[in-house]
Amino acid sequence: MIRVAIADDQQLVRMGLRMMLDAQDDVEVVAEAADGGEAVGIAARGGVDVFLMDVRMPGTDGIAATARITAAAGSPRVLVLTTFDLDEYAFAALRAGASGFLLKDARPAELLGAIRAVASGDAALAPRITARLIEEFSGASAPVRVPHAAEDPRLASLTAREREFLEAVGAGLTNDELAERFFVSLSTVKTHVGRLLMKLEARDRVQLVILAYEWGLAR
Repeated sequence: MIRVAIADDQQLVRMGLRMMLDAQDDVEVVAEAADGGEAVGIAARGGVDVFLMDVRMPGTDGIAATARITAAAGSPRVLVLTTFDLDEYAFAALRAGASGFLLKDARPAELLGAIRAVASGDAALAPRITARLIEEFSGASAPVRVPHAAEDPRLASLTAREREFLEAVGAGLTNDELAERFFVSLSTVKTHVGRLLMKLEARDRVQLVILAYEWGLAR
């Protein structure tokens, strides 16, 4: 059972999400918050696997709340939902530690798939956001936080095979696509991705994608 909490300042939005999610056999809504500060408190108490987080809320906004939640050890994963189709919100959310970013007009099946993906340690990004993220980190003006990637001990710790997997993850391949490219089983793919997360001290695949672009391993 995936335990979900909802943070949104609009009660009708929270109610609609709860009704849809509670109808699923594998999802349970365990808490609601009307602002970011309340969301941080709920996350600190534990018992939440995925937090659905609005961006614009009174007091502590969704971006600040996401940063505070994901900074704690063993914190729930955050999936940001917003009505605002703005790149600045998407990039700010991902840099704050969110594992996904979707618009509120996403179809129910898309939202449910994103929740399940994030709960399993995967990332969930709207296709347009994925394209813009790739453009942002592969462009000449992209911020580079790791200027000497070849000297980074995390990159040096990877085997040649793991480096190939990191390049493929950076290119946006799903687990099924990774299995097809490298002629391995899904369980083997998950093992490789898990090792990448551990060795690179990355929270999820979003951070793996960012590292791959910062290190020049993906184009």
